[in-house]
Amino acid sequence: MHLRDATWTDAEAVETDLALLPVGSTEQHGPHAPLGTDALTAAAVADAAAESHDAEVVVAPPIPVGVAEEHRHFAGTLWVSEDTFRRYVRETVASLAHHGWDRAVLVNGHGGNVDALREVCARISRHDDAYAVAFTWFDAVDADDMGHGGPVETSLLRHSHPELVREDRLDEAAADAADGWGEWVSGVNLAYDTDEFSENGTVGDPREGGADRGARLLDEASAALTELLDRVATRER
Repeated sequence: MHLRDATWTDAEAVETDLALLPVGSTEQHGPHAPLGTDALTAAAVADAAAESHDAEVVVAPPIPVGVAEEHRHFAGTLWVSEDTFRRYVRETVASLAHHGWDRAVLVNGHGGNVDALREVCARISRHDDAYAVAFTWFDAVDADDMGHGGPVETSLLRHSHPELVREDRLDEAAADAADGWGEWVSGVNLAYDTDEFSENGTVGDPREGGADRGARLLDEASAALTELLDRVATRER
């Protein structure tokens, strides 16, 4: 059940303690992909897993702004501090738990959120009346070419939201893209912000990302998330 589409009486009738909370970001993804890429892909994976899970699960609306200051030089990027982000996530999970949905899986689509999510999920599970874990979808798939606005994210978007991919800008995105994330010397990343190593914010060649691959990635990510849901649903707390 999707909370954004349900009435309160629909929500009251749901018999589950399990919730999915998509978490993304609003940030540049090159000239070809939407600012909402991370929230869109996280929600797509959450939706697919909710459909395949063999019991009821509540799907909360996505958290659209995350820890993304590294992209601030590109117009439209929004970000909050890690402290603000953790508080927002924690209070959202507390709201879910208030209604009895106190086992929460946070479905993340943004690398910059990972550390803060791990920390806040531990805090929730140790100190609040809830249990929470974070699942980052691109860490659960077999893909070593993630990049940023690169072939992995572009593939999933071409499958789930093809109307939002600017196909006529893919050559431009690839031409000015970086080959990898950061500026590494002696195991140290010297770059703090994306514009230090990528002219247009893209990392990787998005032209290598197709809709067929996106369908496979969605299947792989949602299968992994469904397995996690099964375990969270039965795990002793």
